[in-house]
Amino acid sequence: MLQGTTVVCVRRGTCVAMAGDGQVTFGSQIIKAGAKKVRRLYKDSILAGFAGGTADAMTLLERFEAKLEQYHGDLMRSAVELVKEWRLDRALRRLEAMMLVANTKNILLLSGAGDVLEPEGNAASIGSGSGYALAAARALCESSDWTASVIAKRSIEIASEICIYTDNVVTVEVIGE
Repeated sequence: MLQGTTVVCVRRGTCVAMAGDGQVTFGSQIIKAGAKKVRRLYKDSILAGFAGGTADAMTLLERFEAKLEQYHGDLMRSAVELVKEWRLDRALRRLEAMMLVANTKNILLLSGAGDVLEPEGNAASIGSGSGYALAAARALCESSDWTASVIAKRSIEIASEICIYTDNVVTVEVIGE
């Protein structure tokens, strides 16, 4: 389990929202509360969030951006090509991070183990508080008429009440509204 962050992605119809907490920890110490772990990419049509070591995650984010440019914003192809490179490159293989990426049609979870997973349902999460955020997102998707952005933000807030590595300083990015 990656400690130190929580990112959740929620899709409602053609709208997708990704939210991430802002806490950065070093061991048992909180270093920062307002880090931005969720980004818009490729002409604001793709969302990406990361969990894990900051330098590792930023390296992967840069490589993913390059793949999106190379494959003209094709999310699935870019994700598969990144994960292949991640798995095969000796230096990249050591990176300890995970990514959630999404467009209005797909949500994908990417890992260094070679995974490109399309989770079931309309929500996915990564990081130390991911189980809590995912449970909250699924419940709120089923029981409310809230927008994707409201559900994503509230899911992180709920996770922050349970997970000591997740705070309630939330960044939300939305596409397709």
